[in-house]
Parts: sequence; structure tokens; C-alpha cells
Amino acid sequence: WPLSYLLSDQSFALYSLNSSLVTVLATLGTLVSGSMAAYAFARLRFVGRDLWFGVMLSTLMLPAAVTMIPEFLLFRTLGWLDSLSPLIVPFWFGGGAFYVFLMRQFFLTLPAEMEDAARVDGAGPFRIYLQIVMPLSGPALASVMVFSFIHHWNDFLGPLIYTNSPQHRTLALGL
Repeated sequence: WPLSYLLSDQSFALYSLNSSLVTVLATLGTLVSGSMAAYAFARLRFVGRDLWFGVMLSTLMLPAAVTMIPEFLLFRTLGWLDSLSPLIVPFWFGGGAFYVFLMRQFFLTLPAEMEDAARVDGAGPFRIYLQIVMPLSGPALASVMVFSFIHHWNDFLGPLIYTNSPQHRTLALGL
């Protein structure tokens, strides 16, 4: 009887839709922005690159509880509370330090000669990223996609903090 009760409940479909929306959009944002940041840290030369990479890696040592209140205050100021935006939008701006680190390490293993050949042919950094690096990065992108999907699908604390109304609940919170 529990399964039939669950499936007959109208909110189950809404919670599933919300979870699917958040998971797909946040995972896509993680892949796009994280791979761009990783490519910049791996291949582009700019002042302070190693310093900024170290700063980004140091954020892995911060517990989530430390950033919880500042994030809440930021999302309240932006007017995003009781919406799905806090669960999606931040992942379009960097993708997360672990994922950037993982993809950067993979990008460093790709031979630089292919990029040099593309540069000789007139390709800029963005074209090299799109047409050379990304097609070769299937294994790293697949790993990041799996980790990100699991993280967003199972996220309980984010929806608990940022959503109040039942129409914005995800499946993890609704169950």
C-alpha cells in the first residue's frame, strides 16, 4: 500500500519534476562553468593563476556550515528564497571546486601539441576549448556528471533551507 499511496499523491509528480529540473540544470551548469574554469586554470596563462587556483582549492577545506548563513543572506537579498534559483544558479558560476580540480587535472594530461597546431591554424582559446579539449574530455565530463547528478538529486539540506512552499519542494525533501 505505501507505493500505491505514493503514486496516487499529486505532489509526488510535482516533487519529481522539481528534482529533475534542479538536477538537470545544476548538473549542466556544473559541466559548462566548471570545465571553462578548469580549462583556464590548466591551459591559459594569466597573472596569479596558481594563487587563484590555490584559493579555489582552499575552499574545499571549508565546511558547508560555515557558508550556510552568508549564502542564505545573499539569496534573501536577491529575493530568491522560496524558489528553485538558489539550487540551480550558483552552479552556473564555477561549478564547484572539486569538479574544477578534477577536470583541470584531466586537461593537464591532454597533449599541448594539438592546441599549438590549432593556434597555428588561427584558433583562439574559446575555439580550442570547444573543438579540441571538450571532445577529448568525455571521461572527465562523465565522471563530473555522475558525481554532480548524485549530489543534486540527493540534496536535502539546500531545498530545506531555501524553499518553503510545497510547490517548490524536491523529491528528497517531499519524501
